[in-house]
Amino acid sequence: MQGPRRIVCLTEEPTETLYGLGEQDRIVGISGFTVRPAIARREKPKVSAFTSAKVGEILKLKPDFVVGFSDIQADIAAELIRAGIEVWIANHRSVEGILDYIRRLGALVGVAGKADAWADTLQRGLEAIEEEASKLPRRPRVYFEEWDEPLITGIRWVAELTRIAGGDDVFPERAAEPLAKQRILEDPGEVARRAPDIILGSWCGKKFRPEKVAARPGWNAIPAVRDGELHEIKSPLILQPGPAALTDGVRAIAARIQAWGRGQG
Repeated sequence: MQGPRRIVCLTEEPTETLYGLGEQDRIVGISGFTVRPAIARREKPKVSAFTSAKVGEILKLKPDFVVGFSDIQADIAAELIRAGIEVWIANHRSVEGILDYIRRLGALVGVAGKADAWADTLQRGLEAIEEEASKLPRRPRVYFEEWDEPLITGIRWVAELTRIAGGDDVFPERAAEPLAKQRILEDPGEVARRAPDIILGSWCGKKFRPEKVAARPGWNAIPAVRDGELHEIKSPLILQPGPAALTDGVRAIAARIQAWGRGQG
């Protein structure tokens, strides 16, 4: 076996990626928020949340490699590095970044060829969705809501997948911001002014409540609210920058946009 043999995954996407590559035997610990693949929750110890981790428990697992995501995990990474552990914190937030992440993680564990082939397959899948979307009568305007209190708009890879699926994110300038705090909408009325045709909600693990969204002051005039186009995209499908977003996540968005398009025909 080439590469690290005992890997701890601090977030879900490295777990899903390693399982997808057939390298799950290397994983000795995972995030408690892991949903995909379901088997990982049953057979791997849970040693971290997102902003915190059981560093002592991680060290007991004697990992030779720890993989996490984003600046939010910088403190966890620093503590592990000080303990002599090799850590890789990825910080990708685009579709291209996710594909590159799969290639890089595969290379780091010694299966670069397998990872390249998988990334190529995922890319072709996105191209097929984009080709189907090109047949829509028109492109809907889409508002993606990542959280409701306060309102947080969608991150970059979500906006890009929405575009691939045939829609246009109504807050493209916000999607370019990497941090959630930079995507907080100070004025909910701005959504009404941008008049989305479809509202997609993925409240980071909390159930999306379309009736609460529809009842917001001034939102009754929004085309999406008027036409009942308020839909949930399950968080595990879209809010992790890994394989799920490029498969089930984008397909869930595309299904809503295609259904809307049929109503326009």
